[in-house]
Amino acid sequence: MKDNLTHDSRLTPHASRLTIHEILKQHWGYNSFRPLQEDIIDSVLAGNDTLALMPTGGGKSLCYQVPGLTKNGLCLVISPLIALMKDQVENLRRKNITSYAIYSGMSRKEVINTLKVAAHSNCKFLYVSPERLETSLFKEYLPALEINLIAVDEAHCISQWGYDFRPPYLKIAAIREDVPNVPVLALTASATSDVQNDICEKLQFKVKQIFRQSFERPNLSYSVFKVDSRINKIIEVLRNVSGSAIVYCKSRKRTKEISDLIQMHGISSDFYHAGLTQEQRSRKQDAWLQDQIRVIVCNNAFGMGIDKPNVRRVIHADAPDCIENYYQEAGRAGRDAKKAYAVLLYSERDIAELNESISVHYPSVDEIRNVYQGVCNYLQVPSGGGEGEYYDFDITDFTKKFRLNSRLVFYSLKALEQDEWVEQVFLPPSVQFINNKEYLYQFEKDYPQLEPLVKTLLRSYEGIFEYPAAVSENVIARLLNKENEEIKTQLTLLHHHRIIEYTSQKDTPQLFFIRNRVKAEDVSMDLKTLNSRKENYITRINAMINYIHERAECRSKIIAWYFGDHKVASCGVCDNCLQQKSIRLSKEEFDHISNRIVQSVKERSIQTKELLQQLAGVNKEKAWRVLSFLQAEDKIEMDHAGWIRLK
Repeated sequence: MKDNLTHDSRLTPHASRLTIHEILKQHWGYNSFRPLQEDIIDSVLAGNDTLALMPTGGGKSLCYQVPGLTKNGLCLVISPLIALMKDQVENLRRKNITSYAIYSGMSRKEVINTLKVAAHSNCKFLYVSPERLETSLFKEYLPALEINLIAVDEAHCISQWGYDFRPPYLKIAAIREDVPNVPVLALTASATSDVQNDICEKLQFKVKQIFRQSFERPNLSYSVFKVDSRINKIIEVLRNVSGSAIVYCKSRKRTKEISDLIQMHGISSDFYHAGLTQEQRSRKQDAWLQDQIRVIVCNNAFGMGIDKPNVRRVIHADAPDCIENYYQEAGRAGRDAKKAYAVLLYSERDIAELNESISVHYPSVDEIRNVYQGVCNYLQVPSGGGEGEYYDFDITDFTKKFRLNSRLVFYSLKALEQDEWVEQVFLPPSVQFINNKEYLYQFEKDYPQLEPLVKTLLRSYEGIFEYPAAVSENVIARLLNKENEEIKTQLTLLHHHRIIEYTSQKDTPQLFFIRNRVKAEDVSMDLKTLNSRKENYITRINAMINYIHERAECRSKIIAWYFGDHKVASCGVCDNCLQQKSIRLSKEEFDHISNRIVQSVKERSIQTKELLQQLAGVNKEKAWRVLSFLQAEDKIEMDHAGWIRLK
């Protein structure tokens, strides 16, 4: 690195011109960076637009936090997840690094106050949800923010061909016109080659600078089992290997059912899903993190932002709908680099459901319009009104009252979000002191039991007298070594005494109307884009089914190929690699099978399934072994969709 720009002395009063290694040691206590982190940081500090692909738990946040501290000014972090934004802000503040967040649900006054403090303080990181970037208010304060870096987290959300497309991300590039010389760092855990290219294009990269951590996990053994009884296999897997485990399943109901069955077999377990209250989720998550329970049974609401290195088993009781999700969820096992196992269980019914999910994930326009009208009636949104308003929305109550399928409602709302009609948001708890400091001093003397909470709030949340600050009841509870419920009770007491204005977090999301209500038949949808997304979803479903049915190729290689990483060697520890090791093949057999394969693909490309049918009488495992050899030797080419051609 050529230059080490002066670090803000208000953060580190005894040191200026800190190197990136000194910053790493001072704030995080590490002596060295993980693989690729330093390369990414050097690229950013050289002023390059940079795309970083690193697995969940791989240390992505350090890649913008370290250069953000190295440079003067602040780093603008764009993130779609309010909970993660809050966690990051809290973590940075505990290191005495000033940080703020702006997200959906904050009032105009709250946003103005946050922007003012961020512009005129030693703020180093400002977390912003993407929809906030295009508001006139944000643009008004933008010149005063002195942005040194734009970090785009969950960058795959910008791509319509990704598995989690979010339309507000498409507006991010517009900010570059206002800060033309500021580099962009895009971060994601998983993106195919097409999505990587789309990210660089949509964010207007001048030059593609892509750093991709290998998708190889040599300590992680993947395996797939076709089963009749899932619970029997789950118990067998849990008993074979001790240690912490995660069991993923698709429905909330099944999380409790499976957890109860695991407990019946004498293994400590609990369940987790988004339908639980915030307090319940926090309690269960903490118990698992602290090894008070061994197994957490959950849906995909669990895991984001969780860093538990000693997970030995991740079991999927149901087949996921895409390799992106599977890779992230399975990858939560073995982050301590010790031996770990990712087990996927399935039945033929799972395969049928994956195929059926296409029509579920992509409802017809008429179905979407019907849900829109039902939601507007349920919330009593006036005709021609609603724009910019938040409504309490209980999706379970809505589906019951209107007798609609819950999955149809969920994916219809997602389609309406993608075409920017509505948006679902959770509003976090907030606190603002509403009395003067003299009165507060007397109050602390009169109510000494509440003094620790008052002082913690004042120390932890800068500007809490001027505007409502989003607070984390979890963090406050940890700081004071108390239970969450006690903190909520004390906050409520301070509220009743008119010391603070306290708004607790609601357990159900709110629905934000981006546009005014129109007649259902006037709800316009971008059909061309909708159909393209559907085709892309079908491709992802087929890739997942091929992964499940594959019985010869290394599973680590299949996953790596899917993401465009063709340098990964066979792992030697997945179920397919272990099976291949047990197959013995004579030279005569190899030559015979090899010649038949070459003849079959000589004239035209052929699907794997058809080729195996043509090789009637040949052991399938041996055929696969020859195919793998021919591919490794560049004699044939096989893509992730299963097409084989001669090279």
